[in-house]
Amino acid sequence: MEKYSLEPYKDKEEVSDFRKEEAYLRAKKKVDALIGFYWHFAVYVVVNAFLIILIGMNSNRGFSGFGTYATAVFWGMGLIFHFIGVFGPDFFFGKDWEKRKIQEFMDKDDRNWE
Repeated sequence: MEKYSLEPYKDKEEVSDFRKEEAYLRAKKKVDALIGFYWHFAVYVVVNAFLIILIGMNSNRGFSGFGTYATAVFWGMGLIFHFIGVFGPDFFFGKDWEKRKIQEFMDKDDRNWE
């Protein structure tokens, strides 16, 4: 009588291919997000340069009023959120920044007690 394994058949090659495909899809998604951000930034620069010049040349206040820069300011806020969404909040401080700062302050405190 033959014994059958109850464990599902897993071919190592199939698992490896599946993991490679998953890794590729994750990398492709990140690259697409980067491209989307860079396009967003390029359009932001071109459109806002055009609007600032257009509004500044045709308004009574020239380039001195907030209205000239309002679109750039508010769109810039959206661009910052897009940046954080793509690069993550750890972009500026790094993953271990908080731990390093805590250690730095603890070391300073220890030196003050000596």
